Amino acid sequence: MIRVRYAPSPTGYLHAGGARTCLFNWLFARRHNGRFILRIEDTDRTRYQERSLADLLEGLRWLGLDWDEGPEVGGPYGPYFQSQRLPLYQEYAQKLVEAGHAYKCYCSQERLQQLRAEAGRRNQPTGYDRHCRELSAKERAQKEAEGIVPVIRLKVPLEGETSFHDLIRGTISMQNSQMDDFILLKSDGYPTYHLANVVDDHLMEISHIMRADEWIPSTPRHVLMYRAFGWTPPLYAHLPVILSPTGKGKMSKRKTIGSDGREYPVLIREFRAAGYLPEALFNFLALVGWSYDDKTEILTREQIIQHFDLEHVSKSPAKFSYDKLDWMNGVYIRQLDPDDLARRLKPFLDKAKFEADLHTIRRMVPLIQERMVKLTDALALVDFFFAEELCYDPQLLIQKGMDVEQTRQVLAESEQVLRALPVFEEADIEAALRAKAESMGLKARQFFGTLRIATTGKEVAPPLFGTLAILGRDKVLKRIARARELLMAAA
Repeated sequence: MIRVRYAPSPTGYLHAGGARTCLFNWLFARRHNGRFILRIEDTDRTRYQERSLADLLEGLRWLGLDWDEGPEVGGPYGPYFQSQRLPLYQEYAQKLVEAGHAYKCYCSQERLQQLRAEAGRRNQPTGYDRHCRELSAKERAQKEAEGIVPVIRLKVPLEGETSFHDLIRGTISMQNSQMDDFILLKSDGYPTYHLANVVDDHLMEISHIMRADEWIPSTPRHVLMYRAFGWTPPLYAHLPVILSPTGKGKMSKRKTIGSDGREYPVLIREFRAAGYLPEALFNFLALVGWSYDDKTEILTREQIIQHFDLEHVSKSPAKFSYDKLDWMNGVYIRQLDPDDLARRLKPFLDKAKFEADLHTIRRMVPLIQERMVKLTDALALVDFFFAEELCYDPQLLIQKGMDVEQTRQVLAESEQVLRALPVFEEADIEAALRAKAESMGLKARQFFGTLRIATTGKEVAPPLFGTLAILGRDKVLKRIARARELLMAAA
């Protein structure tokens, strides 16, 4: 069975690169009816952040990336937190020592620092010099008697090379002489990434490892460990790096500055707060380094699952285009059912202190849905609905080709017409105002331009007649009266 995993370290918030890696693993599992495992690599206790774990779980669920085994779900290969698996790592590290594939190292931090400093001065690699590799049993016993707590290092072959087949990049090899005897188990009993990763992937029966290509240099080390244990390694696929919007350098995990100098979201929580839809971000991330063909951009979740394969994952770095994401998000917003969009908008309006129930928001949706790229765009489109008093330059009331007196008449006549309407609904409002504009010999652009400024304070606003109906008769009449006062004061 296909078994893949996403194994983040909760030392920071979930970012786009990590989410893309998770997504590709999730898609591969769903495509092949396999299992997707979420494993938390939390052995770095100095950098561990509780809030990062909560952010990770929330971000994955928001994107719809559910896991078959892992935190809050359980499974037959748990526990799924590495900090709860320490005895396993200690046991397997000791097995390697007993089999002669690893050894205990008693070198002090001071000696290691001197070693690195000396190598730096000589412009040589700063790897460990294997000082403790061939200690005799007597020498080891003496170190133990001195109370020195050792680390455990892997005995890397001194000659030859280690190769592995990458499903995306083909055969990759590394000379063993380029690797030092790296640490497997630290003196505090905690494993390094290398040991915990290999032990867990084997015990959890992971079949494929898909991770960022920054891990390629580590993979030969892991292959050596699999050989030392006598295990068969999983299949590897290293995913292309994600570039910044400018295409210059890797996308940051903290902040990204575009060519326009603006700061763009990087963290999943930031995309969510900025008003992106999870299904749009899902679709977009799937196409960062993978493609169905050379033209299709909008794909449903089901279509992406159906077509996802490693053959179409690029070897080359993939640029993160915010312009493309914005376009895609706008497409998804326009496809939403109005009731659904209203529900999604409500938290943003609530946060902005715009008090509106779902029924009112639902009435606004047809007026703004086509104009939105992100959910947050709604705030600037509807803010005038919630203003106690509009602020604008009274001169804006006077449309091109009109004078103050004509503008005053438009406001006075509009007020009378709207006050007399038996029913204050969009169709009735439109019919009455169009008739009045025609009777006054004014162009619709002039008549309605004045009325738009008076009732919204904006030169560009949602469609006027629907806007007036939502504002309600009392508020509309009050704003028209206020406009007349401002016009008189400015005249």
